[in-house]
Amino acid sequence: MKRKLSFSVKLTWALLFCTQAVRAMRLVVQRVKSASVTVDGEVVSKIGPGVMALVGLHTHDDRQNLQECCKKLLACKMWANDNGGMWRHGVKQRNLEVLVVSQFTLYGTLSKKNQPDYKLAMKSEPAKSLYEEFVQMIRDTYEADKVKDGVFGAMMDVALVNDGPVTLVIESEPKAPTPQYLGNGGSTGETVPNEEVA
Repeated sequence: MKRKLSFSVKLTWALLFCTQAVRAMRLVVQRVKSASVTVDGEVVSKIGPGVMALVGLHTHDDRQNLQECCKKLLACKMWANDNGGMWRHGVKQRNLEVLVVSQFTLYGTLSKKNQPDYKLAMKSEPAKSLYEEFVQMIRDTYEADKVKDGVFGAMMDVALVNDGPVTLVIESEPKAPTPQYLGNGGSTGETVPNEEVA
């Protein structure tokens, strides 16, 4: 027979959840008629009708977050179907293009002095690796020649014609910490042999 967790254990779980970082990758996705990226006066990527996705990586994101956001990006229904039914088709169904642009500022917050703080954004080196893996994941899942990207870490001029406008914010599901060692009195360090989740 299952028993409910004691209050002390529940409290410890809640504190762990509040104090540990929650992982969630963030995309700002715009339905576009066209979009392009220019670096140092040279157009490095451009697409026609499709979606442009700004990509923000949280400091604790991992491959699971990439997979989830890749699936959501390619599946999100931003177009009507052939019968006029709204929000029925995604980019794959319409055979459209995708432009992916890295943007660490999506995880910016404002300080008390209203200055931007980017401590929640993943550091440059690991972010570059994950971002490149994300772009390749989209290409492998869709059609490689329909997926373009910007230049990671560069100062980019991003131009687009937003179709609608239609803009969505997509995030991976936040991952709560999984407490494994909780003392019977609420402190960490021991397993809980006799407590089970109801």
